[in-house]
Amino acid sequence: METSTRDYNKIFNQFWRFAIIGVINTVIDYAILLLLSKITGITSGNGIIPLNIISFSAATINSYFLNKHWAFSDQSQFEQGKKFSLFLLVSIIGVVINTSIVRVVTTNIHPMFGLSPSLWLIVSKLVATGVSLIWNFLGYKIFVFKK
Repeated sequence: METSTRDYNKIFNQFWRFAIIGVINTVIDYAILLLLSKITGITSGNGIIPLNIISFSAATINSYFLNKHWAFSDQSQFEQGKKFSLFLLVSIIGVVINTSIVRVVTTNIHPMFGLSPSLWLIVSKLVATGVSLIWNFLGYKIFVFKK
C-alpha cells in the first residue's frame, strides 16, 4: 500500500495542530497550578498533589476537545465515553513516560557539557517532552481518534 504526499501532508498538519494544542494545554496546566498555589500558599509537600491534579485535569479535558475537533477532526458522536477513557489512558502513559525520563536523566546521568543541575533539569524535561509528545500523538491517532 503506497502512502501519498497528500497522506503525509495530512499527518504533518495533524501533528502541528497537536503540538499547538500541547502548548495551549501546558499554559493552562501551569497557569491553573500557579494560581491555585498563589491562592492557597501551597508550593510543596502533599498539599501540592490536589492542586496538580486539578490543573492537569483541566488541561487534559481541554486537550481532549481541541484534539478531537481540531487536530484529528473527529466529528463522530460514537462511543464518546470510551474515546475519552482511551484519551485519558494515553495521556497518563505520556505523563509516566515524561516523568520517568526526567527522573532517570536528572538522577542517573551527571550533568553534561558543564551544565548546572538546574539547566540539566531543563534539558531532561525537553527530551522527555519530545518523547512523550510523539507517544501522545501516535496514541491519540492510532487508539483514540482512529478513522
